[in-house]
Amino acid sequence: MSKTTRAATGLTLLVLAAGALGGCSNLSHRENNALVGGGLGAAGGAVIGAVTGGSALYGGLLGGAAGAAVGALSSGERHGR
Repeated sequence: MSKTTRAATGLTLLVLAAGALGGCSNLSHRENNALVGGGLGAAGGAVIGAVTGGSALYGGLLGGAAGAAVGALSSGERHGR
């Protein structure tokens, strides 16, 4: 795949993801944390997988699952303040 095709595919996916996330305004705090954690984990896992010579797909899947779990488990509420 050429660099131009990859760039166009990446841009298309980014625009579609931004549009899909536009409907997430009524999520709870925990759901929002899970969504953000999953997205960041997937991106980080894909990058690490690709850089280390492994599979970017599997790295993204594992990173996304781990990020969503951590995001959902972190409530963000601080008690005792």
